[in-house]
Amino acid sequence: MSKIHVLSEHLTNMIAAGEVVERPAGIVKECVENSIDAQATTIEIEAFQGGIERLVIIDDGCGMDHEDAQMAFMRHATSKMHSEEELFNIGTMGFRGEAIPSIAAVSQVELQTNDGNQGSLIRYSYGQKTCDEICDCPKGTKFEIEGLFLKTPARFKHLKSAAYEFSVIADLINKMALAHPEIRFVLSHDGRVVFQTSGNGNIQEIIYQMYGKEVANNAIAFDNSDDDFHISGYIIQPKINRATKYFMFISLNTRCIRSTHIQNAILDAYSEYLPNNRFPIVVLNIEMDTQLVDVNVHPNKWEVRLSKQNQCLSLIRNTLKQTLKQSLQTVEKVSKPKIEKQIVQEEIPFSYEQEETKPVYDNPVIYNEQPSVINEQLFGFDDYTKVEEEKPQQEEIIEKPKGDDFFYHLEVLAQFHDSYILCSNEQGLVIIDQHAAQERYHYEQIKKSLDKPCTQTQPLMVPIQINVPCSVLSRIPTINEQTNYFGIHFEPFGSDQVIVREIPIWFQDVHEDEFFQDLIDFFMEHEKVDLLTLRKHVLATMACHSSIRFHRHLTMDEMKKVILDLQKCEQPYHCPHGRPTVITITNQELIKEFERG
Repeated sequence: MSKIHVLSEHLTNMIAAGEVVERPAGIVKECVENSIDAQATTIEIEAFQGGIERLVIIDDGCGMDHEDAQMAFMRHATSKMHSEEELFNIGTMGFRGEAIPSIAAVSQVELQTNDGNQGSLIRYSYGQKTCDEICDCPKGTKFEIEGLFLKTPARFKHLKSAAYEFSVIADLINKMALAHPEIRFVLSHDGRVVFQTSGNGNIQEIIYQMYGKEVANNAIAFDNSDDDFHISGYIIQPKINRATKYFMFISLNTRCIRSTHIQNAILDAYSEYLPNNRFPIVVLNIEMDTQLVDVNVHPNKWEVRLSKQNQCLSLIRNTLKQTLKQSLQTVEKVSKPKIEKQIVQEEIPFSYEQEETKPVYDNPVIYNEQPSVINEQLFGFDDYTKVEEEKPQQEEIIEKPKGDDFFYHLEVLAQFHDSYILCSNEQGLVIIDQHAAQERYHYEQIKKSLDKPCTQTQPLMVPIQINVPCSVLSRIPTINEQTNYFGIHFEPFGSDQVIVREIPIWFQDVHEDEFFQDLIDFFMEHEKVDLLTLRKHVLATMACHSSIRFHRHLTMDEMKKVILDLQKCEQPYHCPHGRPTVITITNQELIKEFERG
């Protein structure tokens, strides 16, 4: 007797559900994508107990006739693909035909749909059809799901708390709203609306709703294209940043995606503007020919494969760098209202996929019955019911000096604690970090001198000796292959030292032994170092060692010289490590602090 047999349709649907539907957010994603494909202008999502108890997704799209409604529950039934050629030219959100039968296999499902001519009602209970009839209902589609995984306890036990599951849904709807600002989204939890958009196409307004006025006012629009790609969106001034990388929202042809390569291109553009372990807020939409992208990589459709990927990454990196360079503003010191925080019990995941969960927001959320609490923690301000009243007005966005123009209007006042230069301008009090400012100037000066390999060196009367572990001595030939570009050459000396007999002529006011020790330490930390990474490290380390230190008294002329040097910089607002060189305490802030307003 044969041991091999064909699995039943119900069992294959349950297996497929493991990839498509891992948690309630997976159902929301599939249903909302279907609503988008149906040309919906309004999509409402209602979750009860984090979607574990019940989910309702309602849209005003084109709906289905009775025959299509029946076919929708059949495995691999789809209206979005008809031939093999179309698989490599996909322009819709969904196309596999797996979502609805997979959901119906692990839950109780009720579908109401109307194409404008006739309404249909179909019910399934854990893979078995229980109702199929004509009914009266509004045009569009209503999809209701209850009892998720109740008959598959192995899956049910992996669901987390209602607060956690809802936070994943909220994160997903945030992303979809940014990718589709032309659609009105309404998200409710346990009967309360916690997030909604107007559907007027204004991405900056959605940023405002998610993060508040300060972030929205510091959003910089960008738009650029080449022969194959068109990119657009908003980047937030680097003075506003986050502790995790999951605030970089990426969509491709309006499909929300994740891409480590694209994230790294964004981080490269911000590399000189942010400190280590701080990350930007970015909304990026990429438009391209659908034949240049493969979205059929995984059933959850988060990952894609790009043709001409390096070309796309280069466009993103260069566009964002240029946009930042032209639009940089000084960091402002602002006071924020104190808000009582809940005790955190669980972290919010990056998304609902099967990979390891990672926090999305700086302050993880625990759900509270008061909507103002979850809204403040989850979205950044306290009540979404005020959205209609508090849309950002154009006059609230105050134009400020950008680029190096800011430093041409400063009046030097004094030095504070032998570390900071105090200045004034029309905006208020300006504080300059003297060491960070000099780091930036020296970094750019040295960078110019290292555009080409260094060929000129200066012999030392007494070689510099550096203590190193024996593991480094064996790597000296490899190290020299990369440092020769900078005019630096190490020689083994004894069993625990290396020596340097010559230094490059671009060395200036540097503690050579400390610099070379830092360079050796860098190689010890990084097993493989490419020239670009090494060059950035050498420049930053060099600039640091050759700059004015903290706790050094400066004369008035020396302080003015620091500002003159900043005027010559292409990017004067951050040191090479991404820390700010200058902050501003505005007149408005001073008035508020002294209670004169």
